[in-house]
Amino acid sequence: MVSPIPSPPPEVESADPSSLETLVSHLVASKRSLSSIEHVLRANEIVTSTRVHLEASIVMSSRTSFLRAGISTQLRTLEYVHKHSRAIEFEGAEEYRESLRTLDDADERLKGTLNQLRTTMVEASLRPESDSRKSLLDFVDEGGVDELLVKAQESANAAQRAHAELVETNLAFHTELQEIADVLRSSQVPKNQRLLGNVGQSSDLNGSSTSPLPDILQNMEDRAKGMADNLESLVKHFDLCVTAIKHTEGGDDAAHRLTHDLPAGMSVGEEVLGAPPELISEQERQEMLDILAKDANQVEEVVMEIQDHIGELEVQFDTVSAYMSQLEQESSNVATAFKHLDSLGSRLHAFVAQSQVFVMRWDDEKARISERMEELESLGDFYIGYVSAYDNLLVEIGRRQFMEQQMDKVVQDAMRKLDTLYEEDRAKREAFRDDYGEFLPMDIWPGLTDPPLQFETRPINGVDKVPEISKSVIQRAIRRVEGKA
Repeated sequence: MVSPIPSPPPEVESADPSSLETLVSHLVASKRSLSSIEHVLRANEIVTSTRVHLEASIVMSSRTSFLRAGISTQLRTLEYVHKHSRAIEFEGAEEYRESLRTLDDADERLKGTLNQLRTTMVEASLRPESDSRKSLLDFVDEGGVDELLVKAQESANAAQRAHAELVETNLAFHTELQEIADVLRSSQVPKNQRLLGNVGQSSDLNGSSTSPLPDILQNMEDRAKGMADNLESLVKHFDLCVTAIKHTEGGDDAAHRLTHDLPAGMSVGEEVLGAPPELISEQERQEMLDILAKDANQVEEVVMEIQDHIGELEVQFDTVSAYMSQLEQESSNVATAFKHLDSLGSRLHAFVAQSQVFVMRWDDEKARISERMEELESLGDFYIGYVSAYDNLLVEIGRRQFMEQQMDKVVQDAMRKLDTLYEEDRAKREAFRDDYGEFLPMDIWPGLTDPPLQFETRPINGVDKVPEISKSVIQRAIRRVEGKA
């Protein structure tokens, strides 16, 4: 940075404005101010670089926006595919849970029925005396039940594995989509973080961010032009100082001595130094000195203004550089998202196929589970019928007991009547023999002395007697059969 032009010493300010010492002081200060050319050259370099960045940013932004829009469209399509696969997952999970609930209900009902068989003891009178006490469950094979449950569980486990594979696939699919979306979102820097300078970022009608570089470049060009104008005024002031010194006695040597080492890039004063001083009137020389004195008081202000401008330009260029870095990062992130999307696209068929595989496998296992449940229900119905049949058996035994009792009453009544008839017949036969036996020869009828006909009752089909079962057991069986217990 060029240091501010020092103020003339007090002795110079009080000296004669037309003296050689005063003019030399002005020339030295003016020469030092010409170092501001470094700032002007830097300003030109900044403006040129910013213009290049602007052109590059337009191309980069267009390419990035186009690519981002395409990726966003593809992401929406893939998210729809994922949503459909997730719907299959949720539907399958609900059907699986419903199948398990139905299977568990059938299993619980069957277990309840089996427990009823286990707790229902067969009446001892129905079994041989040598047998141990048995329940209804002892007369059925539980192995069939266990085999059905094992097969049903195998189908449920197979369905669960298929569903777990679909869940894992959908999660991997979602993770990849999320990664792409995250990368895409990370490529969009929030507006309030894009630029922290005097020139903000504008938006188009759709709310999307537009480049701030045109406004910045315009501001830079205005500042650079102002710096160039200021430098031109400093050069003119320097030429005027040289001219004034040459028109001062003894100033020619001083002019040549002070202008031989000007800042690089400056070629001022050469024409003035190379030519002899023009003849001017004293009035013209005084007017020149008045202008020179006035301009000399403004040199420091002009230099400070150039320094302020270059300082602002440097800040703006830092903003431009940061903006370009953001654009490059955005472009890199979008390119990364595109690579991820391309990689995902090559494996999309595997994600889609997994849901189709699950549907086919679930349909197969669901049919098997349904078949097993029907078999369990059928077996449960059979066992319920078995329990009911046993109750009806007890009722039937009670009925047979009653019928035997009725038959026995009839037989006992008949036997009493037969005994009465027998005694009556026997008495009459004896009375007949007493009255007429002595008159009748013995061989006239061999059956004359036979006793009366006698009868006995006995079963003729050799069946076992109906077992003895208490009335209370039979009554409970009747209530159960009639649904009252």
